[in-house]
Amino acid sequence: MGSAEELLEGARVTGLLPAGQPVVVLLSGGRDSVCLLDVAVRLAGVDAVTALHVNYALRGAADGDEAHCRALCERFGVALELQHSLRPEGSGNLQAWARDVRLGAGARAASARGANLATGHTATDQAETVLYRLVVSPGRRALLGMAERDGRLVRPLLRATREQTAAYCTERGLAWRDDASNEDPTYARNRVRATLVPALRELHPAAEANILRTAELLRDEAAVLDEVVDAALGGEERIEVAKLAALPPALARLVVRRLAERAAGRLCARAAWRLDDLLGLGDGALDLGDGARAVVENGVLTVVPTPAGRSAPAT
Repeated sequence: MGSAEELLEGARVTGLLPAGQPVVVLLSGGRDSVCLLDVAVRLAGVDAVTALHVNYALRGAADGDEAHCRALCERFGVALELQHSLRPEGSGNLQAWARDVRLGAGARAASARGANLATGHTATDQAETVLYRLVVSPGRRALLGMAERDGRLVRPLLRATREQTAAYCTERGLAWRDDASNEDPTYARNRVRATLVPALRELHPAAEANILRTAELLRDEAAVLDEVVDAALGGEERIEVAKLAALPPALARLVVRRLAERAAGRLCARAAWRLDDLLGLGDGALDLGDGARAVVENGVLTVVPTPAGRSAPAT
């Protein structure tokens, strides 16, 4: 069985692209997304697949990328939805803004069709994500990586490397577009890709596969820990400080983080590390960072969103 068939079978066994199930494929025109589109057509069926391309007009090749995606979808007979987005002033990190735009557009398209939203993330991306998160946000969450399924969002190629998606496209006669910005060392993720991942491969050729397997195991264990946290909270959105103090420290940190993330509606990496401050607070309030604020009243801890205009102190 050729490498293309092996990759196809790997995507098939995930069960993320069942035959006839509508799916929206995020199509940039790069090797991974082109591979994903072909895999989706072969597994789900051409009538079930819609492609979505976002043109950010950020570089001279953007219109060429769009034209390539048009031609590819015409070749496959796949419906293509296009979105043009211009970066507004003050939008912050460019890559984060672009990611939010395409995932938002993809989520809307998938919801309108009752479909899943498929991205071309690979095992190489997984390794880069784990390494990057571990450096910038220490803690268990950093090692969980990306799940193959997160609600409607699916990642059917997460068991294949970037080299394997390139080989797949070559074997299937599929051209792709290279984005020069992916090599720009200005972006931290690109530096991880260019230096750290190759170094790990030199240490062990299965580095990416090992990181992927580790993330899978940790996600399974995280599900167990979530149940333990649920039991500690007893279905409540608050906890007595005395009860929190009696818990094993690791579990107490997880409880604080759970309360903070429910209040803020986002990941709160710093909250867990304020456990000692919370236990010594007495009645009062403490900013936990990331939009969460702890309030202790009559010995009971609750966490609320940080009031507008306030920010957490530097830690």
